[in-house]
Amino acid sequence: MSSEIQTPAAPSSLPAAPKAKSLGRTVKAYVALTKPRVMELLLVVTVPAMILAQQGLPNLWLVLATLLGGAMSAGSAGAFNCYIDRDMDRKMKRTKNRPLVTGELSDRSALVFSWVLGVLSVVWLWATTNWLAAALSAAAIFFYVVVYTLVLKRHSEQNIIWGGIAGCFPVLIGWAAVTGDLGWPAWVFFLVIFLWTPAHYWPLSMRYRDDYAAAGVPMLGVVRGRATVGLQIILYAWATVASSLLLLPAPGIGWLYTSVALLSGGYFIVQAHRLYGSAIRGREGKPMQVFHGSISYLSILSLAIAVDPLLPF
Repeated sequence: MSSEIQTPAAPSSLPAAPKAKSLGRTVKAYVALTKPRVMELLLVVTVPAMILAQQGLPNLWLVLATLLGGAMSAGSAGAFNCYIDRDMDRKMKRTKNRPLVTGELSDRSALVFSWVLGVLSVVWLWATTNWLAAALSAAAIFFYVVVYTLVLKRHSEQNIIWGGIAGCFPVLIGWAAVTGDLGWPAWVFFLVIFLWTPAHYWPLSMRYRDDYAAAGVPMLGVVRGRATVGLQIILYAWATVASSLLLLPAPGIGWLYTSVALLSGGYFIVQAHRLYGSAIRGREGKPMQVFHGSISYLSILSLAIAVDPLLPF
């Protein structure tokens, strides 16, 4: 009888050690925290406001400094929003890839990043533009984080209407950076974006109604029927286009802006009516078409505001 002792064979493969997060992945996660798509849309309206205020091309350094400050301001607000809403984001398919949901970033890291970016935006704008632009940056962050995210979003179906004010501040920041004050055209542009925001966002709430319902967010698309939401979108689309025509007497506004405001505004209104027509027939329609169309409308309108003052006639 053999007395040989048999030892267990070594496993053919060992579990791989968890990979360390690369710098690129970490940077990408922080960028995602700032909601770059929202940031891009906000910055789109800043330069046109600066050109209209200058009645020509502003100093390039001033434009770059304002855009950087505005980007940090919008990014800070977006990061605070991701931190505060992380519990809801975990319940929604639309937000399942955000860095605090996936664990790519810790909650503490996100909160510190939000504060640092917000403080930097105010200090930067104060140092490179003027105190009014810096104060408006601070007000924009406060409004989005406190008034919209903390107070309105979870408790009122009117959340987008009043919370959307935060998205209007880039126009004021851009104008103030050039002039040091706030002229009436800046307030008209502010009004256009204020009225545009519900008509832009409510189609999204229709498309992701189940997501918002699961997270307990009382978006209009959750608490009201499709026909009611569609009618509200029509009313705000008409109000947006009407308010855009209030810019016609502004210095620097001419035939180009007038044509674009009427044509693109007509397209926006038609899309809103089509969505409502589907809703009253009991069909979902194409809310995302209205959502993306509204982005195109505001982008084209902003481009016309930027180009018209530069034309020689």
